[in-house]
Amino acid sequence: MGTKSLLFFSFTLLIFLMFQVVFADSKHGNSSPFDFLRHLQGCHKGDNLRDVNKLKKYLEKFGNREAGCRYCIQDDKAAMRAVADVVNGTSRMRSGRKRGSKSVHTVSHYTFLSGEPKWPASKYNLTYAFPPGIRVDAVNPVSRAFQTWAENTQFRFSRTEDYANADITISFESGDHGDGSPFDGPNGALAHAFPPTNGRFHYDADEPWSVAANPGSYHLETVALHEIGHLLGLGHSSIEGAVMYPSIMPGESKGLHGDDIQGINALYNF
Repeated sequence: MGTKSLLFFSFTLLIFLMFQVVFADSKHGNSSPFDFLRHLQGCHKGDNLRDVNKLKKYLEKFGNREAGCRYCIQDDKAAMRAVADVVNGTSRMRSGRKRGSKSVHTVSHYTFLSGEPKWPASKYNLTYAFPPGIRVDAVNPVSRAFQTWAENTQFRFSRTEDYANADITISFESGDHGDGSPFDGPNGALAHAFPPTNGRFHYDADEPWSVAANPGSYHLETVALHEIGHLLGLGHSSIEGAVMYPSIMPGESKGLHGDDIQGINALYNF
C-alpha cells in the first residue's frame, strides 16, 4: 500500500510540475511543449477529456523502461525524462562507500538498473561486434569506450566478427527498429542500451554524429561510454559531470567520472 501511495504521489507531483511549466509560460506569453495540458486542468478520474491519451503516451515515452534508458539531448523534454526516470522507480539512489574504509567519505549519486541485473562472474570477458556495413568512423570511438571501461573494472572486451553470437552488439537504427523502443528522429533520444545480459546497444541513425566533439553533432565515444554503463547494469547519475548523467549537449565530451567508477565497483563488488 505504501508503494502505491508513493507512486501516486510521485505521479501527482509530476503532473503538478508540468502544469507549472504550462501556466508560467502562458503568463509570459510563451508557448510550451506541454500546451496540450491546458485542457486537463481540473479533470477528475473518469472524465472523458481530449488529450488524456497524449499525456499517457508522453509519460510512457519519456519514462525509463526496462528495455534500457535513453541518452537524451538537454532540452525541456530531456528534463521531463529525468523526472519520469525517478517516478517510474526503475532505478534507486545509493550512497557510495570509499573502498577499504569503514566510514563514508563521499556521497555518491550513481544508480543501478531495476532489479540490479549484472553479468555473472563467468562472463567478465565479453565480446562485442558491429553488423556488416557499420559506419567506419564509429568503430574506433566505440572500441576506445570499451577500453576505458576495461581499464577501470575487471571486465575485458574483445571485438569479434561473429555478430550473431557476440555478447554485445552495436548498431545504428532509425525509427521503429523492432526492439520495442523506437527512436524519435532528430533532436530526441540519441541512443539506448539494454540491461545485462541482453547486450544490445543502438545509436539513433537520424542524429548527427562525429568522432571529435564538434559543435552541432554528438560525440560517438561519450555516448558509447554512457550506453556501455547501461549494458553493464548502471542507471543514471545525478552528477552532471558523470558520464552516466542522462543528457548531453551537442559538441560535449566526457570521460568516466569518479561516481561512474564507484557505481560499477559497488554493483560488482570489485
